This record gives sequence, C-alpha cells and structure tokens, in this order.
Amino acid sequence: MGARAEPVESAPPSSLKPVIVTSTRTGLPPFATPASVDVVDGESMRSNLPQVNLSESLAGVPGMLIQNRQNYAQDLQIAIRGFGSRSTFGIRGVRLYVDGIPATLPDGQGQSSNIDIASAERVEILRGPYSALYGNSSGGVIQVFTEEGSGALRLTPSLTVGSHGLRRYGTKAAGSGGEEHGALDYLVSASRFTSDGYREHSDAARNLANARLGIRLDTDSKLTLVANSVALKAQDPLGLDWAQFRADPRSVAAVAIQFDTRKTVQQAQGGLVYERRIDGANDMRIMAYYGQRDTVQFQAIPPGPQANPRHAGGVISLGRDYGGIDARWTTRLHLAGRPLTLVGGLAWDTLEEQRQGYENFIGATLGVQGALRRNESNTVWNLDPYLQGAWEFAERWTLDAGVRQSTVRFSSDDLYIVGLNGDDSGAARYRKLLPMAALRYQARHDLNLYATVGRGFETPTFNELSYRTDGLSGLNFGLRPSVNTSAELGAKARLGGGMLTAAVFRIRTEDEIVSAGSLGGRATFQNAGRTRRNGMELGWDGKFAHNWRVQASHTWLEATYRDSFCSPACSGVNPAIPAGNSIPGIARQMAYVSLAWAPPQGWRTGIEGRYLDRIYVNDRNSEAAPGYFTAAVHTGYLLQINRWTIDGYARIDNLFDRRYAGSVIINEGNGRYFEPAPGRNWSAGMSAAYRF
Repeated sequence: MGARAEPVESAPPSSLKPVIVTSTRTGLPPFATPASVDVVDGESMRSNLPQVNLSESLAGVPGMLIQNRQNYAQDLQIAIRGFGSRSTFGIRGVRLYVDGIPATLPDGQGQSSNIDIASAERVEILRGPYSALYGNSSGGVIQVFTEEGSGALRLTPSLTVGSHGLRRYGTKAAGSGGEEHGALDYLVSASRFTSDGYREHSDAARNLANARLGIRLDTDSKLTLVANSVALKAQDPLGLDWAQFRADPRSVAAVAIQFDTRKTVQQAQGGLVYERRIDGANDMRIMAYYGQRDTVQFQAIPPGPQANPRHAGGVISLGRDYGGIDARWTTRLHLAGRPLTLVGGLAWDTLEEQRQGYENFIGATLGVQGALRRNESNTVWNLDPYLQGAWEFAERWTLDAGVRQSTVRFSSDDLYIVGLNGDDSGAARYRKLLPMAALRYQARHDLNLYATVGRGFETPTFNELSYRTDGLSGLNFGLRPSVNTSAELGAKARLGGGMLTAAVFRIRTEDEIVSAGSLGGRATFQNAGRTRRNGMELGWDGKFAHNWRVQASHTWLEATYRDSFCSPACSGVNPAIPAGNSIPGIARQMAYVSLAWAPPQGWRTGIEGRYLDRIYVNDRNSEAAPGYFTAAVHTGYLLQINRWTIDGYARIDNLFDRRYAGSVIINEGNGRYFEPAPGRNWSAGMSAAYRF
C-alpha cells in the first residue's frame, strides 16, 4: 500500500523501519492516522512473556478489555469500547485478521486460537468510527502481521515453563534469498502448549503452526503465501456462583465433571496475497483464502430437557468450510492541486457449515455422544464493495471519507425432520450502507487533532441464531442486526520521547444484541432496543533516558440501556430490565501502567500494574465481579555472542496474590457467572537464536 506524504510533519531521525498503519488502508504513521489506533510490536509481545495469549501483551491498549478466561475451550474474552462484551465464548463484535486473512467469519464469529505470537511482527488495534469500513461486526479491528524473513537463515528454539503445569515448546526459522527477482523470503513457526489449568477440569493442549512465504516476481510485484493450523483439546470447567468462587476459586461446577464438558478443534487455512505496483500512482492487491474448521463440544445439559422431541441435544458437532477474496485498487491523484488517495475494492466471504446435535448420554452413561438430535446445512456469505479516500485539501488539513455497502445472507436447510420436529429451514438477508468521515488538523509538527463519525452494524452470528429463547428447534431468525452511530474527537501529541493520545467518543446503538441467558454452556440471544456508550481514552507510550520505557493508559466507559426490555420474557423470575441499567460485561474504568528497563543487551527488568473496575454480570445489575488491582514483576537477560542471541526471563504475575474473577459469563442461568483468575503464579523461559 502506498503512503501519502504529509506536508508539515517532520519525523525524528531513526534507524528503525518506520511503522505504517495499514488498518486504514491509506498507509500512514500512527501519529498522522485520524483514528484511535495502537500498534504493538512483536518484540514487546515476546519480551519477558510466555507467548501463549494475546491478553499477556495487549492489556495496555486503551479502550480494549481483553481477559484470559483460564478456559481454552471458550477462547479469550475481547471487547473494544464495549463491543463484544456479550460473548459467552469466542469473539464477537470485533473483527480479527491474520496477515490480511479474516479470523472472523462472515457471520461475525471470530477466534484467536490460531494467532502465533512467536512469529508476529506487530499487532494493530483500530477503534472507533473508522473500523466501520470493515463491515459486519466491526466495533473494533485487530490485525496481526507475521514477520517477513530477511537475511541468512535464523533458527530460534524456545521453551517456557510455569505454574499449573504450563509448558510451551517452540521453534522458528526465518530468512531470505535476497532482493533479486525470484528470491524467496520465508518464516516458519511451530509450537506446542500444554497446561494442567488453574482450576480443576481445565487441562488444555494446543499445537500451532504458522508460515509465511514471499517471492519477488519482478521489480513491481510480489506474491505472498500464508498458512497456519491449530489443533486444540481443552476441558471446560464452566463458571462458579459467588459462594463457590469465595469458598474455593479452583473448584469446578459438579456438572462439568458429571458430563465431562470439553471441546476439540481442528483448523487449517491458507491464503495468497498478490501485490503489484502498476505505476507511480497506482497499486493493486488481491487476496484469496480458504480454510476448514471442525469443532466438537460436550455441554452440561441434563437428559431431562432433551426428552423434548424438538431439543437439539447436548453435543455440538460443527464442520465448517470458509473462504473469500478481497480485491483492492489504490490510486494517488491530485484534486484542486492537492494530493488525493483513493482506495476501492470488493470483499466476498463465504461459510458453509454442517451442524449436528447429539444427546450427551447413552443410557445411564453421561458425557458421551449419543443419538442424533439435529442435522442441518447452513450457509452465510457477504458481498461488500467499498470506497474510501484521503484528500489533503490544505497545508494542515486532511479529509478522509469512505463508504461500504455490506450485504450478509444466512440460509439453513434442515435435514432432521422427525416426528414433532418439523422442517426448520429458513433464510435471512441483512443489508446496510456504512459511511464514515474524518477530518484531521495538524496544529503543530508535534500535535494532530481529528474528528470522526461513522455508522456500523452487527448481524447475529450462526451460533447466536442457532438456539431460540423458547428452547424449541430451528434458527432464531427473529434476532435482528444491531446498528450503531459513532462519533469521536481525538488528539495525538509527541511528548517525552513517545506519543500521547486522547479520545472522547459517543456511540448510539439500535437493536443491541444481548445475551438472553446461558445454561450448561449453551447461550441464547435477543435484541434489547437502544443503548448508549460514552467514553474517554488516554494513552502514553514513551522512552526516556535511553533505556527506560513507560506505557500507561486509562479508559472510562459508561454503557447503559436506553430502553427497558424483558430478559428473556417478563415474569417473576425474569422481570423487565429498566432503562438506565448498565450493560453487563463492561468495566466503567480500566487503567494500566508499566515501567521497564530494556537496554539492547544485558539485564532487563520491569513492573506492571492493572486496575479494572467492577463488572456487572447480568442485565438486572444484581451481581457483579468486584474491581481489582494486580501487579507483576519480571526480569531477564539478553546476551549476544557472535551468531548467537540468547534471551531468558522470569516473571511473577498477581504478585500480591489477589483473589478476583478474571472474566465473567453474562446472564448465566444458574448464577455461575464467575471464572476465577489464578493467584500468584510464575513463568520462566529461554530462547536461543542462531544466525547461519
């Protein structure tokens, strides 16, 4: 992607490769991007960390709540400005990409299990109205980019160990054959992670592989192949109620043992990216990808409810084939004598799903796959043309604008029509025009001001459509997409050897999709009318005195329902939720600070602190996970000897052994809302890189 020039900005001299934000597609440094965007480099994500989860290194990003459930059957819990907070498993409301390939399916369901931190070059986190240009479920965008191999072969084995049986073994090989035509650059990374888990019944094992191969076809074009695979097997300890959480946070709900709740995942995907410079003013980029994902999950649903002939059973079996194309053209022109960059493209993604449901018992034996109770073939696709531009219409002013026409279609073909269980086939189509505009003013060479406004939307995912609130069979096609309008004012200043960012925002949403309850690992969803999110974000990431680095952030977010509604139906057990209640799963305040001594070689050390306000766990706001503060310390040593680079570390997390809920399950029907975080725990690791 070509970067447009800035008329006033004078960047300080640096020997490092300049960081260009690609999330906005027009290619700018973070300081000049008229949006809330953070870039976390791969070295920071690996420095003195286990390299297992994104939650280790992204906690300092303002506006983003990222929590480790300590439950690898359900993935991380990620929300950006409150989008995604409803998710009881996986990632929703936030779009994820790995090397340009969606890790979010066209229905809006995403997962982070295939992200390889060991080979990441950087992660970009885009928040606010600009993210609407990514279409469905783009309340925020997270993009992970794999390192590009360079120079002679570099081989890097690594080992990490830690509390609760943590083991991670990995190796990475990277290099290139030069810059001439036909030269190949390559990176291949593989690892195995195992854990006994902090809680009972929370064992996990994950094999992960990631590869990036690039070939320079000629002076103006390059072809890149990316591929990765993940195999996951994890027990599911479910949540705890408050009494269980206080008495023994390492315990597990009895039904989790009784039904042996667990999940297995097998996924493999690959993609091709072709980039060509047509001439000095035009570039072309075409990306195509394909993948397969198979999932089997055993839930804790008793045999009694499954006696209903229209019940879908307690075992979910999913086979998914997915793929897509994103074709894009970038041109650099002049309008009224001023630079204009235009980007136009078309994105098409498709998913074919084979969904079966089985009883989770055979006779008196529980936790085994029994009789078939559901069988359907589902398809979802999206077709999204988009156009955006950036015009530097005056010396210090830039206008960015864009529009995306997003069309998403769901269809289901019911193959299980038995007795009272009739034909539940159906289809739904959602279509929205998503505009965005941003105005940037460069007040000084070290200060940028901007204002952004945009509209986004979020369809229900297939998992959210799969179960009706009345417990009957068939898809919940009464669930409507939510539509949001977002406005943001922001400032970015170079200060104290780093960058200070500030943003205030307001988001109005119609037909907010919320959890209608969760039982035994099965969640249902509904619309809750209008909601409002008002917030403020501050962040500073800087270096001083050569080797000291400070990162600090603070987020204030007030998220409330503007309409009253019933959850799921008005009764003495489920009363109306009044307007003004807080949306559950969202912390009103978050803060993070870290101080590190990080010279190029020798001893390294640092401290970290994180504060999270209380989080309501249900729509009634009758219970909440208390707020908490945790601290961590770490130290390490980096040694370079000839062709060797040896890096070792040790760290302690939750230094003061605080007892707190690391994540919550929204509207859990049995009151088992709380997923405990570990007490004081340690990890240590070492890598040894050799350049041939």
